[in-house]
Amino acid sequence: MGIVSWIILGLLAGAVAKLLLPGKDPGGIVITTLIGIAGSFIGGWLSSKILHKSITVHFFDLPTWISAIAGALALLIVYRLLFGRSRD
Repeated sequence: MGIVSWIILGLLAGAVAKLLLPGKDPGGIVITTLIGIAGSFIGGWLSSKILHKSITVHFFDLPTWISAIAGALALLIVYRLLFGRSRD
């Protein structure tokens, strides 16, 4: 897969992560979209390095989508923990 495919996958993974983890995000939809793109790259990289599973074969491969969504979810959670509003 090329870089454009990863960006499109990241956009979709960010949307799925947002659906799985609803709530108000600091930064809005633009930041959530960027987190989805970054999460897909991080998820793909971790999958190839830690699990030794190459995910660059096909765009519609299930492990590719799982790693991208998991990366987007993890990054969204970290972002909320770091920059979310405190609940007084």
